[in-house]
Amino acid sequence: TTEAEEILSLCPDGVMLSNGPGDPDTCDAAVRNIRKAMQNEKLPIFGICMGNQLLSKAGGAEIYKLKYGHRSHNQPVRMVGTERCFITSQNHGYAVVSDSLPESAGKVSHINGNDRTCEGVMYTNAPAFTVQFHPEACGGPHDTAYLFDKFISLMEENKKCR
Repeated sequence: TTEAEEILSLCPDGVMLSNGPGDPDTCDAAVRNIRKAMQNEKLPIFGICMGNQLLSKAGGAEIYKLKYGHRSHNQPVRMVGTERCFITSQNHGYAVVSDSLPESAGKVSHINGNDRTCEGVMYTNAPAFTVQFHPEACGGPHDTAYLFDKFISLMEENKKCR
């Protein structure tokens, strides 16, 4: 419920939208504040799981409830435009409607290998990106650690802009 203006007044290097339980369609205040934060064209934002859903809603996408949630390790996720596939940990019951994200906002960056649902978004209207899976949950390989390196790099660039 923290207002975007309060967050921005802290001059953060970046904003992490973390995972969390609940229905993203009941988080209107959070979506409104994320949308305001996205207007700061230099502020890096990284969303994980529910953070993906909330940032996607702020960018104009729709969310829907999955018939069966993704709840386990070993969920295959493919990076769009490549042959790379990651084995991920997941625990969510909602997903972003892939074709509902306006082209002016961004594009789907990751797809679930089982049901082809959206597993991540790369934003073109802000230094922001998201993933639906949990790169911080590491029962095996560290092959999604690059996401944190990318976020740190964006924050380093943001520091240079201030």
